[in-house]
Amino acid sequence: MPGKVITVAQQKGGAGKTTVAANLAVAWSQAGRRVAVVDIDPQGSLSQWFGLRSAVLDGAAGLDHAQITGWRTQREVETLSRSHDLVVIDSPPHAETEARIAVRASHLVLVPVQPSPMDVWATQPTLDLARLEKKPLVLVLNRVPPRGKLTDALVAQLGALVDPPAVELAETRIGNRVAYASALFEGRAVTEHDRRSSAAQEMGTLAADILWRLDTQGQG
Repeated sequence: MPGKVITVAQQKGGAGKTTVAANLAVAWSQAGRRVAVVDIDPQGSLSQWFGLRSAVLDGAAGLDHAQITGWRTQREVETLSRSHDLVVIDSPPHAETEARIAVRASHLVLVPVQPSPMDVWATQPTLDLARLEKKPLVLVLNRVPPRGKLTDALVAQLGALVDPPAVELAETRIGNRVAYASALFEGRAVTEHDRRSSAAQEMGTLAADILWRLDTQGQG
């Protein structure tokens, strides 16, 4: 049976897509899944991280990687899904054609949303695209400060966008933590960098949640 494809998408740049994609991919690999990451963002941040990871770990990255663009995406993702349990696509912002291809190829769309009005407003095009392609979508609050009334207000706004099962909001929030940048600079993920940290715990919980959604997809 082909593996499941997860597209991490957000029209607004700087939302933390690559950080979420890299950390989830490693967490799933640690859970025993065969994982491939696909970088279709011209900026190539995921590919740079993977190159560093391969060098640091002497080629034993624990993941497979492809960097592609345009029309080749669909075919490459289909090929990878035949030999992997999970394929994670890091999609580019402000690129309608590439984003559409990535969403169309996916089983689940994951949208990181920072606690700012601009990020909340920027989710709408991705919501519309997922709805058009009939793909389930999960919103994930990312870079959340420890406390703040603004976050609560934005959560309420996001709640208005939730429409299960098509659009859901993950219970796990990803904090605004230095640990994420520190781990990526070492070619690693937070679940490897310090497994007892709050960052590792929240990312592990999110990874388990998304995995459960994928494993139960189509049931019931």
